[in-house]
Amino acid sequence: MTMASQLRAAIAAAGWARNAPADPRTAEENLAILTPLYAQGRTDLPLARLLEGHVDATQIVQRYGSDVQVHRLRQTLADGAMLGVWNAALADEPLVLERGLLNGGKSYASGAGVLTHALLTAQEAGGTRLILVDLTDAPPVIDRSWWRMTGMQRSETHQVRWSDAIIDPTCQIGDANVYATEPFFSGGALRFVAVHAGGIAGLCDRTRDHLVATGRADDPFQAARLAELFWLADTAAAFVRRAAVAFFETDGEERLARVAAARMAVAQAAERAIGIAQNAVGLAGHFVDHPLAAMITDLSVYLRQPAPDAQRLRVGRAVKHGVLVPSL
Repeated sequence: MTMASQLRAAIAAAGWARNAPADPRTAEENLAILTPLYAQGRTDLPLARLLEGHVDATQIVQRYGSDVQVHRLRQTLADGAMLGVWNAALADEPLVLERGLLNGGKSYASGAGVLTHALLTAQEAGGTRLILVDLTDAPPVIDRSWWRMTGMQRSETHQVRWSDAIIDPTCQIGDANVYATEPFFSGGALRFVAVHAGGIAGLCDRTRDHLVATGRADDPFQAARLAELFWLADTAAAFVRRAAVAFFETDGEERLARVAAARMAVAQAAERAIGIAQNAVGLAGHFVDHPLAAMITDLSVYLRQPAPDAQRLRVGRAVKHGVLVPSL
């Protein structure tokens, strides 16, 4: 199957082909969105990355779009549309919308060549605009030579550029400068954190399967490694679940600090789990066709989300001011 076919199947399997996930209104709705992302991360991180981007885009359009735009979104989704958010700036080539023409580019455009629509941030006279672009009507030039990574290669994350692409005014979503609105901007990080947590569970699964298949699972040292992998994976999932629930039990800086804390905890658990899995499986796990190899390299790359130190400082400030307090 192509990545496009896999993504379309993943969207359908999550129940989102006709009922696009909108902003959750309760903890239960939040977990109902995070659970499929966790499950997909457990089996295929590059595909989970694209699935998470699809959720992000559909939530943003439903949050800021007009009734007509939301209705149009639902129609395109029913027709098999696959969306993503392309926000990262391309050095020295900012994406600019002027007089209805789109010029410039984006970097880290995951799903380039796979997605049917992209939600872009573009500079305009009034500030930063969100534009939902049909990539068939306004196809970018895709630079595939840039994405030479040890992991997440199947995410099709490339650089894209447009030159005088005609953009209909009805493609602009919401007012200027709404993209970074809180709590959605920082709080939305919990989606990819759930995928990371799923990746840790995937490490546990693959390590266990290898040790059982090779008759090494009863070795006491290996049993100890499996035990640690379990509690790392279970702890990561617990952090995600607690942050998902707390998002609706708190407000202001506390809810964002809890998301940041979950991000830090899951990242550290993942780094530890990668080392344990490698030690447990040994050299066999470095063969490119071993099930563990791709999970390790994909997770290692995916963990490199921007500004981790800023998130750590956010948590530290929240603890300092008594906004975050440990509790059972």
